[in-house]
Amino acid sequence: MRRNRPTVHKKFSENSAILSGDVMAFLSYDYLFACQSERITDVARLFSTTAIEVCEGQQYDMDFENRLDVSEDEYIEMIRLKTAVLLGCSLKAGALLANADDHLASRLYEFGINLGLAFQLQDDLLDTFGDQVTFGKKIGGDILANKKTCLLIKALELASEKQLAELKQWLESKSFDPLEKINAVKDIYNQLDIRKYTEEKINILFQTSAVILHEIDIPETKKLQLENLSRAILKRDR
Repeated sequence: MRRNRPTVHKKFSENSAILSGDVMAFLSYDYLFACQSERITDVARLFSTTAIEVCEGQQYDMDFENRLDVSEDEYIEMIRLKTAVLLGCSLKAGALLANADDHLASRLYEFGINLGLAFQLQDDLLDTFGDQVTFGKKIGGDILANKKTCLLIKALELASEKQLAELKQWLESKSFDPLEKINAVKDIYNQLDIRKYTEEKINILFQTSAVILHEIDIPETKKLQLENLSRAILKRDR
């Protein structure tokens, strides 16, 4: 389930999901090349680079599931590739197509990267501490899949010897009750105040994006939609 709706590979089949994803990828280039701009080549190159980065980020995410030594820096790089570059690309592409100069386009990209990192951290937080009905997918999915989120990485770093042993037991166990595992790991997170740590990290990224947006030399009225987007992401519950 994603956003309270069944995923394509579950509703139809894995082959249908792969094929429909391929078709949508090609359709995106149709939309892209419909744009009349002198910068279309630059935008197409940015678009292709971003698509490759997203695939790299997803591969890192899968690789991390089988590692216990993932660092926070590695995690941040993974979500930069998997998620943040999408927002950065969208903002930079829009700027280039509007004939903005390269410096402005690059600053908007940096704004998008920081906002995208905050978005993914917020997503990780909601996956563990959100409301299942509002969030639109089962809570605790990352815990069950042993996803190396910022929450788990920090917990492994801060855990006492006893807590670390319990976390490793759950991470290595092949047979378990899903709800029991979710509750046990969440209990350790609560003992270590992991939620507060993650929220503080999210706020730092939002503040960084806000500073970048403030420094961009365009009329304040044109920044309003991006400011509204930032607020919506910061306050989102789904």
